[in-house]
Amino acid sequence: MKKAIIIVVILLGVLCLSSEGFAQSTQSIVLPKVGINVGTSENPNDVAGSLQLLILLTVLSLAPSLFIMTTSYLRIIVVFNFLKNALGTGQMPPNQLLAGMALFVTFFIMTPTWTKVNNEALKPYLDKKITLDSAYNTGIKPVRGFMFKQVRDEDLELFITMANMSRPGNKEELPTHILIPAYIISELRAGFIIGFFLFIPFLVVDMIVSSILMSMGMMMLPPMMVSLPFKILLFVLVDGWSLIIGSLVRSFLG
Repeated sequence: MKKAIIIVVILLGVLCLSSEGFAQSTQSIVLPKVGINVGTSENPNDVAGSLQLLILLTVLSLAPSLFIMTTSYLRIIVVFNFLKNALGTGQMPPNQLLAGMALFVTFFIMTPTWTKVNNEALKPYLDKKITLDSAYNTGIKPVRGFMFKQVRDEDLELFITMANMSRPGNKEELPTHILIPAYIISELRAGFIIGFFLFIPFLVVDMIVSSILMSMGMMMLPPMMVSLPFKILLFVLVDGWSLIIGSLVRSFLG
């Protein structure tokens, strides 16, 4: 008992000494202070700057949605989720892994487009060679060109009709707010078509395994439990990841 009390006292002393040392060390550390002041202003330029900052923060909050909806990420993540459901592996691979893989494949596909935006719009604007409006008009052209290659005419016609606008004479006259939703629908359609074809071979495996189990009288054994290893083996033998990712990349770059 005495030994236990002595050990507790020693530990308390060590903690006190360490806390004093920590307090002394924190006194020598200079921490930055960040603050936002809200007040009155008589200069219109200050108000304009505040509005620009507010617009910038709004755009940054919408940046993930703009990235997903205007790039190849949409089709890729839809196909990956269909693939996971077709395999029936549950949480494997995890959604974070699929999202990360789709992200880097999107970087690979969109690099030529983003390079044009950087060289033709962003760099000249940062060098103060062109204005903001000119940078936007120049930088949006490669992105619009990428979306025009993937969008269907039927989807464009749908949104043009719903907007009650006359049919544009060329692509340049088509507004971007018409192009983006049409592109989203086209990408969802393409992703669902690819997902349908992904389901067929795995569905055949499930049907064969289920028929064999029924003929053997093994009613209580779940067919999914037996067919899962065969579906994984089939996917590995055909080099599924390379086949799917290669097909997706060629569908955009072809």
